[in-house]
Amino acid sequence: MSRLANRFAQLKSQQRKALVSYIMAGDPHPHVTVPLLHQMVEAGVDVVELGLPFSDPMADGPVIALAAERALAAGTNTFDALNMVKEFRKNDSETPVVLMGYLNPVEVIGYEKFVAYANECGVDGVLLVDLPPEEAKDLDTVLQKYNMDQIFLLAPTSTDERIQHVVKQASGFIYYVSLKGVTGAASLDVAEAASRIEKIKQYTDIPVGVGFGISDAASAKAMGNVADAVIVGSAFVKQFASLTPEQATTATINKVKELRAALDELV
Repeated sequence: MSRLANRFAQLKSQQRKALVSYIMAGDPHPHVTVPLLHQMVEAGVDVVELGLPFSDPMADGPVIALAAERALAAGTNTFDALNMVKEFRKNDSETPVVLMGYLNPVEVIGYEKFVAYANECGVDGVLLVDLPPEEAKDLDTVLQKYNMDQIFLLAPTSTDERIQHVVKQASGFIYYVSLKGVTGAASLDVAEAASRIEKIKQYTDIPVGVGFGISDAASAKAMGNVADAVIVGSAFVKQFASLTPEQATTATINKVKELRAALDELV
């Protein structure tokens, strides 16, 4: 059983919801990332999503796009991000780690080389936001070879046909984008998200996580009522835009604790 499958099974047996955290590798400096990941896990994060810095993050809003700029300016590349996972694994062999990024750097490296090294470093899954399932079979073949999960996005606009197509290829969990827009957008419609998640669950037993628009205890709790996981990124990443790394780390950990407490109220 993969780390992701094991973690979701464990949480289900405890009737708890997963808190999935996104941070950008190397933001604002490479030395910040691994200690931050450990602190976030200690504070209550169940699954780590690590962003791969990319110069054209078209699905991301300004908060995460600027985080990618800071990481790139600090010299972080894709292999650096993988090595951060390797360093993280020295003290944490259980927390699932998912890479989230864009196809171009992976294609440049090559599927086999990228996945083989990601596996060696301890990565559990990959989500490339601009790789649709129709074009993902070659990557999926390599991922399966290394027992790694390929995670796909579904959106409010996804048709029934699209949902069925995605769930046939997805593993680990389904990432449901709760808003029409980029990361960090507002105006979360809980009722619509609940309806869409219920529809997705008609077609699959794979856990469904909800991301985009979750930034506080109230929104986390609302989405935790209907999903298996809540995925939070911009609320963490934005701390590093204006605060010192130390201040931002403290703010991020406090935010994790706030969200964890909210989700645990659902037990």
